[in-house]
Amino acid sequence: MKIKTMILALLVLTTSYTLADPDVTVVAPSSAAAEGLDLMAVSELFKESENLEAFERSLNDPDNGINNLDLDGNGDVDFIRVVEEVAGDSHVIILQVALDVDEFQDVATIEVEKTGSDYNMQIHGHELIYGPDYYIVPTHIHIHAWPIISWIYRPVYRPYRSTFYFGFYPRWWRPYHPVHVSVYRTRTVHYTTHNTFVITKNRRVVPVKRVVYKPRTSNKVNKNLYMKKTTRANGGKVTKKKTVSKTRVKKGKKKTTKINKKRNKK
Repeated sequence: MKIKTMILALLVLTTSYTLADPDVTVVAPSSAAAEGLDLMAVSELFKESENLEAFERSLNDPDNGINNLDLDGNGDVDFIRVVEEVAGDSHVIILQVALDVDEFQDVATIEVEKTGSDYNMQIHGHELIYGPDYYIVPTHIHIHAWPIISWIYRPVYRPYRSTFYFGFYPRWWRPYHPVHVSVYRTRTVHYTTHNTFVITKNRRVVPVKRVVYKPRTSNKVNKNLYMKKTTRANGGKVTKKKTVSKTRVKKGKKKTTKINKKRNKK
């Protein structure tokens, strides 16, 4: 009876990501690194936050358990800082990890726009970690009622830039060890079982050309984080190494080329 209950719970968790419009194409993250930061949970946390300072704190709070990201593989969860770029009514909120004094790795961006009286948003996972075209979008929910939306669209507003950097962190934060992905999922289940957001390959917000934003990547990101292992029924293991797919558009056609894809058998 307990086994059946556990299977049913897993099915509920799986299908909770797929409740959406027929137009939505559900995709999975392309790397093990993405399992350290569930962007569905990040979306709910963003929705519930009063402002970006509170969002940054909640994002890194060990008690919330949303951040389980260790990009450099040093055995400690990375502190994710929040940096915002604004142009007119367009906001790009960058979730970024400082891996050294001048080494940064962007994890995702939260893009919010206002057109007239309408608001829209999406979270875009960085391609290095989540693969190409990985978006989290609201499901027919009016985001103007969220406290954080009212805050960033105040008449007099200054873009938020985290005061924390490599080696300088808030007093309330201390490095802690990441947990196994199965434990991590139990921590985030409170956020991931809502129907507020869905995962899709279709962007909801058109890239804002007026916002000056250059994605940051770091060579210190541990390549082992992009190894996914599956176990065969006979006990053997298949290891797949994935790198980023490059998408090219030519004459209205979209062509995706996989690079450096290896398969090792043990």
